[in-house]
Amino acid sequence: MEVQLLRHATLLIVINGKRLLIDPMLGQAGVMPPIQNSPNPQRNPLVDLNIQLDLQKDIDGVLLTHTHKDHLDEAAIQQLPRNKPILCQPEDKDKLKRLGFLEVYQVVETFSWEGIVIHRTGGQHGTEEIAAQMAPVSGYVLQTSKEPVLYIAGDTIYCEEVSNALTQYQPSVVVVNAGGARFISGDPITMTAQDVVKVCRNAPKSKIIVVHMEAINHCLVSRTDLCAYLQQEGLVDQVLIPMNGEKITALK
Repeated sequence: MEVQLLRHATLLIVINGKRLLIDPMLGQAGVMPPIQNSPNPQRNPLVDLNIQLDLQKDIDGVLLTHTHKDHLDEAAIQQLPRNKPILCQPEDKDKLKRLGFLEVYQVVETFSWEGIVIHRTGGQHGTEEIAAQMAPVSGYVLQTSKEPVLYIAGDTIYCEEVSNALTQYQPSVVVVNAGGARFISGDPITMTAQDVVKVCRNAPKSKIIVVHMEAINHCLVSRTDLCAYLQQEGLVDQVLIPMNGEKITALK
């Protein structure tokens, strides 16, 4: 298994010999406005992609946790090949079909694709009214016969759904979206440093990969902030915080 962070929540995962593109945000830096009603009003994305993919040759499929613009932007909509399979939560299937994608498969509970068993998990993209407005979002657990169990939590805070997924599937590798994204009012809508620590404590045998930082204007927790907090908590060895373009291999 190989996990490569391209930028933000956009990952390229090699599993069971297949290359899955996760939550593609492919546009150039600054092409999108700042997130409305959020601090740090810079245009998005904050940084360019430093890797260019041949989307016809370099990917076998796409996996979407949800279709907010920082997980499926206009550039991705335009550039993704229409004949590549897209796996998504049920609520997004019709939208993707309307956009012209020909092979759209909804993951209701469990879906098998190319020798990979994919289980959909829940999450909370914030709290109270904000969470209701941001819903629905999903995470996914990927299982194969010969590789580690991988859990992609998606855009969620630490919540009961995340705790249950960690307990039920006992993943060896967990990818969490951090950054402590938030609006001017209300609680964070993605994981804070404190949430990442909760994941570590609840899955002490798992390797935690933290992404979703330093690319969108309302993500306020930086890699440096997170690393400092993990050092304070004695968890640096359990967590990987990749830079954009970095590949993580030899996962067990």
